[in-house]
Amino acid sequence: MFPGQGSQARGMGGALFEELPELTAMADDVLGYSIADLCRRDVDNVLGRTEYTQPALFVVSVLSYLDRQRREPVQADLFAGHSLGEYTALYAAGALDFVAALRLVALRGRLMATMTGGGMAAVVGMAADDVRSALDGARLDTLDLANLNTHDQVVISGPVDAIRAAGPVLTAAGASAYTPLRVSGAFHSRYMQPVSAAFAEELSRVDFAPLQRPVIANCTGLPYVDGEVRQMLAAQLVEPVRWERSVRYLVELGVDTIEEVGPGRVLTRLVEKIRSRPAPSATPSRPTPDRGRKVVASAGTTLGSAEFRQAYGLRHAYVCGSMYRGIASTDLVIRACRAGVLAFFGAGGLPAQHVADAVARIRAEVGEQAVFGVSMVHDPILPDNEQRLVETLLATGVPVIEASAFVKVTPALVRYRLAGLARAADGSTVVGNRIIAKLSRPEVAEGFLTPAPQRIVDALLASGAITREQAGLAADVPMADDICVEGDCGGRTDRRGFLVLLPAIRALGARLSAAHGYPRPVRVGAAGGIGTPQAAAAAFLLGADFIVTGSINLCTAESGTSAVVKDMLQRIDVQDTDYAPAGDMFELGASVQVLRRGVFFPARARKLHELYRRFDSLDDIDAATRQQIEERYFRRTFDEVWQETRAYLAAHDTRAVAQAETSPKHKMALVFRWYLGHSERAAMEGREADRLDFQVHCGPALGAFNQWVTGTELERWQDRHVDDIAEKIMVGAAGYLRRRYDELGLAGDQP
Repeated sequence: MFPGQGSQARGMGGALFEELPELTAMADDVLGYSIADLCRRDVDNVLGRTEYTQPALFVVSVLSYLDRQRREPVQADLFAGHSLGEYTALYAAGALDFVAALRLVALRGRLMATMTGGGMAAVVGMAADDVRSALDGARLDTLDLANLNTHDQVVISGPVDAIRAAGPVLTAAGASAYTPLRVSGAFHSRYMQPVSAAFAEELSRVDFAPLQRPVIANCTGLPYVDGEVRQMLAAQLVEPVRWERSVRYLVELGVDTIEEVGPGRVLTRLVEKIRSRPAPSATPSRPTPDRGRKVVASAGTTLGSAEFRQAYGLRHAYVCGSMYRGIASTDLVIRACRAGVLAFFGAGGLPAQHVADAVARIRAEVGEQAVFGVSMVHDPILPDNEQRLVETLLATGVPVIEASAFVKVTPALVRYRLAGLARAADGSTVVGNRIIAKLSRPEVAEGFLTPAPQRIVDALLASGAITREQAGLAADVPMADDICVEGDCGGRTDRRGFLVLLPAIRALGARLSAAHGYPRPVRVGAAGGIGTPQAAAAAFLLGADFIVTGSINLCTAESGTSAVVKDMLQRIDVQDTDYAPAGDMFELGASVQVLRRGVFFPARARKLHELYRRFDSLDDIDAATRQQIEERYFRRTFDEVWQETRAYLAAHDTRAVAQAETSPKHKMALVFRWYLGHSERAAMEGREADRLDFQVHCGPALGAFNQWVTGTELERWQDRHVDDIAEKIMVGAAGYLRRRYDELGLAGDQP
């Protein structure tokens, strides 16, 4: 690991300049002055100025690294650097040669030096969320968290006046030390945006070679991925340095030797401090006398079920739920997975080959061992689609699925579940294929809380879809590992809140788990309406083992829907959704929750369902109403819609065509359902001509989220990323719970 700004000192580099004269000469040529004179004598007293500090530190760190390799040629497994040190790490990993890297560093230093009027300060003795809460409480929201160095050492950044004002506030809030830093600008904050934009232009002209060894990115605390170096280096200027997360990642990875190379030992001390304290997930459930309540859930990583986090290898008990037709995209899954968040690719409505390609891409980006999932949506119209999807899931080895919209357990679900069962050496049952079932009705939950129906097991065994051993093990396990209680959410909904559903289904799960003798109860989480830390806190307080978000991820950079839709969604409030007939259950009158603001779709879809209920055929509809629908809703005739629909069904479901030819009522339903599908596709593709007919599945949680992030860095959807949202909601939920315990006088009983 390589140090950043603050580790410089007069005399650094010593004899290295003479020992490595070729690189020293290259540096002098790039910089236009003697790097050796600057570092060793600094007669003009400029070493502390950013434009000189950064290239000097980079050169000395590189020389130190090369000297170390010359003396002891041991290849590191990974590289990391703190802020500026990340450039040395990238050089050591082969991304850049010395001259190219030094030119970038010199430009970075010059650009950052132009941003005056800002400052930074180190805060010791407070966790990051405590610092943020204290600043917000004092209305010092112009300050950003710049360096998250350890669990109780944070650097803040912002306008000089606000830095001065924050000292007394944070000292009163519990900081043991508050030290303004000798810097010229508000580094790693929103105020570096002009520098980031200018630097990004230069980065676009630089050729980066593939990394020969992994490098930990400051922005994420996780390894770089090929193709992200430019993006990360530009973002690093405005994003906090997540140093503690970086070190935690290395420790969890099994790294046993971490060596600092370059001037000073600042990073070595930080690493020792981080390693001396258990990871947040291992924090005792009761506060210890010496640390007090401050450590409890300070990063949100202790909320929910530790068993759930362990089962899926997660940082948080937090899941990004699936969204139809790849709106929960490969990019969304990849970004979440890298941050230790479970996410599901939205396979509903997509061909099996498309799903297989998506799984292959995700694996190529995150590795074979990473855990992610794929959604499986019940398809009452084309049930064979379920079987085809399961064949793809089994062929590609997808380890977990999110089962949604099922009213009962189907053969396809049972096949997926049982195909992953095996007998361990100790006689226990090993579950290879896991299911998280999203539901909102106790009778549906019962089907997932009990073993697979015997009649389906027998049929699968007879067809050869499962082995005799798997059939015999079916009675040992419930159909689902986890139940997600789905409240009032986007898409199909029963309009019930999780405040009612969660306790009821938790009780049902505990009872059935005990009755069937499972080794552990089926875990129960919550979804629907979770768009703020307060809503997440409410779910965890009710006993949720995990939470699932959906609508708030719809309006992110990674979402697979169109930019036109995201622009619309970014402005909605909690009252801007409505209910409309569901396309796949149109005849039954089932509802989906959709966007209302700026569109006519909910009213028009309800009108079509009303006509379906009133009339027995399209021919029965009066001429004026027919004209209105054809000209305003469909913009084509009923006959044209039917011919398009018939052609599609002829290739996918010939039975539906035959039924429509003999049942005018069924034909009418198919024609009206065309509008629902057309409106959904138009929204995903962002067709401006069809904007008023956009069907966008969305719940009020997004409206609440929009209000929460107004005026922050997450206000624009282009700046919203699923991993950042997860972190902010979980950290915010932990902080909110702590404050509410204090306000209610329950601090001593806090879990």
